[in-house]
Amino acid sequence: MEAATGRFVVVGGGIAGVTCAEQLAMNFPSEDILLVTASPVIKAVTNFKQVSKVLEEFDVEEQPCTVLANRFPNLQVINSAVKQLRSEDHCIFTEDGGRYIYKKLCLCAGAKPKLICAGNPYVLGIRDTDSAQEFQKRLTKAQRILIIGNGGIALELVYEIEGCEVIWAIKDKAIGNTFFDAGAAEFLTSRLVSEKSEPRIEHKRTRYMTEGTKKEARTGAKADNVGSALGPDWHEGLTLKGTKEFSHSIHIETMCEVKKIYNQEEFRIMENKALSFPQDHHKPVTTDKETWPVYVELTNGKIYGCDFIVSATGVTPNTDPFVLGNNFALGEDGGLKVDDQMRTSLPDIYAAGDICTAGWPPSPFWQQMRLWTQARQMGWFAAKCMAAASLGDSVDMDFSFELFAHVTRFFNYKVVLLGKYNAQGLGSEHELMLRCTRGQEYVKVVMQNGRMAGAVLIGETDLEETFENLILNQMDLSFLGEDLLDPSIDLEDYFD
Repeated sequence: MEAATGRFVVVGGGIAGVTCAEQLAMNFPSEDILLVTASPVIKAVTNFKQVSKVLEEFDVEEQPCTVLANRFPNLQVINSAVKQLRSEDHCIFTEDGGRYIYKKLCLCAGAKPKLICAGNPYVLGIRDTDSAQEFQKRLTKAQRILIIGNGGIALELVYEIEGCEVIWAIKDKAIGNTFFDAGAAEFLTSRLVSEKSEPRIEHKRTRYMTEGTKKEARTGAKADNVGSALGPDWHEGLTLKGTKEFSHSIHIETMCEVKKIYNQEEFRIMENKALSFPQDHHKPVTTDKETWPVYVELTNGKIYGCDFIVSATGVTPNTDPFVLGNNFALGEDGGLKVDDQMRTSLPDIYAAGDICTAGWPPSPFWQQMRLWTQARQMGWFAAKCMAAASLGDSVDMDFSFELFAHVTRFFNYKVVLLGKYNAQGLGSEHELMLRCTRGQEYVKVVMQNGRMAGAVLIGETDLEETFENLILNQMDLSFLGEDLLDPSIDLEDYFD
């Protein structure tokens, strides 16, 4: 087959890849831009809103690939997974036998879930829309499930599941360790225990299911490669209900991980005892009389039976088809290492989003996290760098990398994270200030030498823009002392 040539080729139909391809198509209307994606649907940013200098909000919509091609006549979508990259030949091969020569290539193939036990039929990893639907199907028949992991997906799942006993095993002391400290976790846990009475918020997000193509793509050995990451409202439109009548029934096991998983037969031979679901903290936990399809032994010695296990234990960069035979420099987390122009260590190859690891010295208040906001920023910036390089220029680092800023929703609360919100890398040289109104808001700021270094805002606080400015301009706030978080003081007056 004759090779097709694109001046710019982008791999990956998630947020980073689509943002990068769109930008290139706009900047170079007379050039052919190729977007290679394994999934028949792409993830598009919609309802984009710049909330402040750095903070941005947007919805993510799954759209058929044709939507992109209709919007940009010069953007061609190739619907196939990448089989091989030959960097010395500036060429990629796809599973369907295609061969594409590039002048500049951007790899945005995302990340894949770290499964606690690959290949076990009772362990389900949730990362993309397909796995979310499989989960919904299995949940309708379930009486008890075990969730492993402490990131965003685990948090959302635990809150949304009704009518099913949930045992949640986390390796930390408190929930949501990636995003919160113990105080914020406690604030949110109280919402878990109270009955959910607040009305559902309608999310503006349409779903396109491509029957047929989707199913074909899922069969065969490569089935697990399909699908890009879910976002903060992925459970909308899924009814996450188990078989039981009650609403919430959650038991959290902290400071533990999975030691071993047994099927029914292995467990029977072992003649060990499993624990029943702890209904009341004051009563001793009894031996479980039920027989379960699968049993989990935790590192704290406890064994629980359940219908299935959800592995929500984070992701690893999806570098597999690219690193083979190519000498990429990799980051400590296994991602393709990129410099401040989003270039990998190989000529004319860029990377953006979850697949890459930021290899430049970060600004004091920014850190990489594999989140949709950063995937969008990196995809956009990579396109800008590729465009500049092809014209013989270079560009300055984008302002969005000056300050870490992320807005999302957990347990129906608005959650804003700014800067070193968990005092990441600050050692003991910092102090925390808190303001908390139970059930309403939680405000935490991280202070270093009288200056603000980070913040967590839960609820409708309206402080995000003010705090963003205070972190960026590093104003000395020592004179305010404890009054910094006094709701009767208007901070904006101090630096207008």
